[in-house]
Amino acid sequence: MRHIIKASKFQAAENRKSMSRKKNSYNYDKNEKKGLAGMFRALRHRNYMLYFLGQGVSLIGTWMQRIALSWLVYRITGSALLLGAVDFAGQLPVFFLTPFAGVIADRYNLKKIMIITQTLFMVQALLLAYLVLTNTIQMWQIFVLGIFMGIVNALDTPVRQAFLVDVVDDRKDLTNAIALNSAIFNGARLIGPSVAGIAIAAMGEGICFLGNGLSYIAVIAALFMINIKTEQRNQNRHDNAFQQLKEGFSYAFGFHPIRDVLMMVTVVSLVVFPYMMLMPVFVKDILHEGPKTMGFLMAASGVGALTAAFYMTTRSSVKGFWKTIPIAISALGVTLFALSFAKQASISAFLMYLVGLSSVIFISTINTLLQTIVEDEKRGRVMSIYGTALLGVTPFGSMLSGAIVNKAGVPAMLMVAGIVCVAAAIVFAVRLPVLRNKIIPLYEELGIVKGKDPLPAASPETTG
Repeated sequence: MRHIIKASKFQAAENRKSMSRKKNSYNYDKNEKKGLAGMFRALRHRNYMLYFLGQGVSLIGTWMQRIALSWLVYRITGSALLLGAVDFAGQLPVFFLTPFAGVIADRYNLKKIMIITQTLFMVQALLLAYLVLTNTIQMWQIFVLGIFMGIVNALDTPVRQAFLVDVVDDRKDLTNAIALNSAIFNGARLIGPSVAGIAIAAMGEGICFLGNGLSYIAVIAALFMINIKTEQRNQNRHDNAFQQLKEGFSYAFGFHPIRDVLMMVTVVSLVVFPYMMLMPVFVKDILHEGPKTMGFLMAASGVGALTAAFYMTTRSSVKGFWKTIPIAISALGVTLFALSFAKQASISAFLMYLVGLSSVIFISTINTLLQTIVEDEKRGRVMSIYGTALLGVTPFGSMLSGAIVNKAGVPAMLMVAGIVCVAAAIVFAVRLPVLRNKIIPLYEELGIVKGKDPLPAASPETTG
């Protein structure tokens, strides 16, 4: 009996230590570095630094290809509807396959999967480069390669989201790592389109596809150098995959904060994000300019996005993040509505800066909140649903936007997107008191807050 009592006391002590470690993992020490050093604190982790550098190079190529592909399709067809159809074909696999990819992410080695997906992305880009540079490219080939890339992207999206947690050894730096990830994504968004606009004007679209293909060498090399000590997801690989998928959906949509966040992402992806695919139409038909101007506008959006990303790196806690969501969406909606009236490149560039700023604050906030509150063993599945909401819904938005543009023009599409954003922001703001009651107990358990309400019921302030 004495041994049993000792064992029970020991187990209780271990449980308290485990809970303490879990809570402390979300809290910053009082002596945590501030300023510039604090903005880059996640880079002190070797694995994350390698991942950061590899992604930084690869994403520049990715943005070059995005711009080049949309310009190529519009140059060949002159149709906004076909431009939307290409985007639809490329993103449709994400809608259907990403939830199943989330189950894979929770069952198998993430690093190995990422090496495979990045290699396949490289092959797709090099094939596009060959077809364009040899002047043998046809629309059916663009559709096939787009669908292929969509299939790979469906697997890559949840795996990449879950892998980010594995390369950050100290969970208290996760918020900063997510913000830095957004910074490199949007830094590439600034550089890539600018380079693409100049390259297309000088040498054509093919050189952009070639550059993207070669850029994947950096991220693949970084993945090989990353050393993950342990990975807990393999323990459930023999469970029923469909049962795990059902559990993931039940968990995500059964918890109101996660459900409401996913619904907001779905709305924004449906009506807002297709604007990028239609930029060639806006530049040619509204501004009457060429690829250099499109690169300039995309660069302006990238500057805004990069500004937002660096702002997010200064945030050391998720307190106040929930209030940021409706504010960012409202700002995005008003800006898109104003863009529908723009007729000059300079005014359009300023508005694109605001679009980039507000959209990245929204997405970074959403990503950080989800990564913070989701259970580790369900992370891959929840992030796969997030990926479906963020990327899988976009093709339907692309087709819808393309149809609106064909019937009423780009300004009408931007006006509709702006109105829907503002309406969605109002609905979410009304829901905040309900979310507050659900999220406070979880934040207190994790040690994010100590008896202080992170979601004031009636406060005009922004983030705190």
